[in-house]
Amino acid sequence: MFARELNLFFIAMGFFTRIPMPVWVEVDNERLNQASRYFALVGVVVGGLSALIYGLTIQILPNSVAVLFAMLTGLLLTGGFHEDGLADTADGFGGGWQVQDKLTIMKDSRIGTYGVLALVMGLLLKFVLLSEIALFDGDLVIAALVVGHCLSRMVAASLIFTETYVRDDSSSKSKPLAQSQTLNELGILLLTGVLTLWLSGIASAISLCLLLLALRQLLVRGCRRQIGGYTGDVLGAVQQVSELVCYLFILVISL
Repeated sequence: MFARELNLFFIAMGFFTRIPMPVWVEVDNERLNQASRYFALVGVVVGGLSALIYGLTIQILPNSVAVLFAMLTGLLLTGGFHEDGLADTADGFGGGWQVQDKLTIMKDSRIGTYGVLALVMGLLLKFVLLSEIALFDGDLVIAALVVGHCLSRMVAASLIFTETYVRDDSSSKSKPLAQSQTLNELGILLLTGVLTLWLSGIASAISLCLLLLALRQLLVRGCRRQIGGYTGDVLGAVQQVSELVCYLFILVISL
C-alpha cells in the first residue's frame, strides 16, 4: 500500500515539477488519474522549497530580493508550467470567438498579447503582494508561500472532479492530464489543503476557504461559458489566480 501511494506521489511530482523522479516509478493513465490526490502535496513541496530559499536569503538580502529569489525557485522547480497555462488560457479566452478557435489558440506554442499581459501582471502582482506581506512579518511570507502553492493546486485539481476535459490528448501540445477523479482522490486532495492551512497558523482560515470556494465557482462558470470545461492550460490558470488570491487575502488580514 505504501509503495503504491509513494508511486502515485512521485507521478504527481514528476508531472508538475522538474525534480528528477526514481526510475522505478510506473506511469499509466489510471495511475495518473489517481495521482491527482497528491497535487496539493506537490504544492507543499514547491512552496516549502521556495519558502526555504526565502528564509535563507532574507538573512543577508532585502525583503524584495528575497521574495524574488523565492519566486525564481518556484519557477525553476516547475519550469513555469502553471504560468504557461495562464498565458495560453488568456490568449485563448481573449482571442478566440468560437470554442474550437479558443482551443486552437491555447495549444499554439506562440504567445500573444493577452498571454503576455496576463503573465507579466500575474508575476508582478505576486511579487508586490509577497513583498508587502514581508513588510509586516517575514515569517508570514514563509507560511503564505506554502499555503498559496498548496491551496491553489487543491482548487485547480478539484476541477477534475466536477468538470469535463474538453481536449483530446492527441491534439494537445502538453503532457497527458488526469481526466477523472474519484471521491477518494478528491477527499485526500482537500484534506491535504485543510491540514496545510491549519498547520500554517494563518488567521481567518475558514474565511480563506470560503473565499477560495467562491473563487472556484466563479472560475468554473467562466470556463464552462468559454470552452465548456477544462484543459491543462485552464488548470494552470486556475492555479495561478488562486495563488494570487491566497496572497491577497493574507495581506489584507495583516493590515
